[in-house]
Parts: sequence; structure tokens; C-alpha cells
Amino acid sequence: MAEYLASIYGTEKDKVNCSFYFKIGACRHGERCSRKHVKPTFSQTILIANMYRNPGHEPASGMSPDQLQEDFDLFYEDVFMELAKFGEVEEMCVCDNIGDHLVGNVYCQFRYEEDAGKAVDNLNNRFYAGRPLYAELSPVTDFREACCRQHEIAECNRGGFCNFMHLRHPTRNLRNELMDGQRASLREKKREERKRVDADRERDRDQSSDYRDREYVRE
Repeated sequence: MAEYLASIYGTEKDKVNCSFYFKIGACRHGERCSRKHVKPTFSQTILIANMYRNPGHEPASGMSPDQLQEDFDLFYEDVFMELAKFGEVEEMCVCDNIGDHLVGNVYCQFRYEEDAGKAVDNLNNRFYAGRPLYAELSPVTDFREACCRQHEIAECNRGGFCNFMHLRHPTRNLRNELMDGQRASLREKKREERKRVDADRERDRDQSSDYRDREYVRE
């Protein structure tokens, strides 16, 4: 029985735990959901709720598609660079849904769980664009499962109210530049760390040699 329950955990067959919350980290029923939303105590992924505001959802914006993409690229770069200060970012996703539970959600998957924890602790004391940030650890591990496949091929008939993620993507060049820049920064940090370790070892050897010399003189 225990093996069966473990096999269906977080799936639609699970009558106790919410499959949407498990896959997507958000559920349209919120606290009123009849199934449990099990919040993780540790995770590589964080959720910053309702962070991105798409000007295109405001009829009075009057922005062209190119202007909207430029606006989003600036947002994506700004947030990515800030999150990368906490640790290596493996993936960052921004929802373009308009349902209350998904609108503007930013998900970031770090390489290490401890970096995700540091980010959550820090961000909950921060503001962005004049609004407080609300960050939490998220159960999402596979964004392919969380995303709407129909939306990716422009065939989702639920539109922005779909309960799966409709992602807004940065331009390919920007994403590549951010990931390449992060890798270069990590390589530089590793080089600096090796230099510090080598310097510490050299200092220890010098101190040890000096101590032996003093002992020899006393004899």
C-alpha cells in the first residue's frame, strides 16, 4: 500500500495531495483547495509570485510587439542578474498567464538547494518596482511538465487563464549571453578560490618551516 501511495504522489490519481500544486507550484483554488498543498522545506526552485507585470495586458499601453519584447528582455536580464548573486541559476521562467495564481510568476531553479534558501530569505525583505516581493520554495522540478504543451504550438484554447504555465521567453541572444556570462563568472570565482587556497597553503608551509627553524636553534 505504501509503495502504491508513493507511486501516485502528486499525480491526478492522488486524492490527498494537489497535483497542480505539485507540478506547477500554484493552484487556482489556493487555500480553498480540497487537496493538500505540501510546501517543500528544501528545494532547488523558488517562486516569486506575481512579480512580472506585462504592459501588453493593459489595453492603454499602446506598445508594439517589439517594444513589449524589449521591455520584457530588460526585466528578465535585471531579475536574472540579481538572482545569480545567490548562486548558479540553472533555469529561470516567467509566466505570461493572466489567472490570479499564475500571473507574473517568476520561477528560478538554482543548482544548489542552499542557494535557493538564501534567495528566499533575502527576497522576502525586498521590493521591486515599488512592490514587496513574496518568495517561497517551490515543488516544481520539471518545467516541461509544468508548461502548457498546446501553448508552445499556439493551440491552447484556454488562453491566459490556462492552469499550466504559459511562458514568456527572452530573446535567444539575451538568454545565451546571460548563461555565458554566468559561466565565465563562476570560472573566475573558482580561479580566485584556488589562488586563496594556494596562498593559504604557502603561508602554512612558511609558518611550519619557521617553527622548525626556531626549534633547531634552541637545540
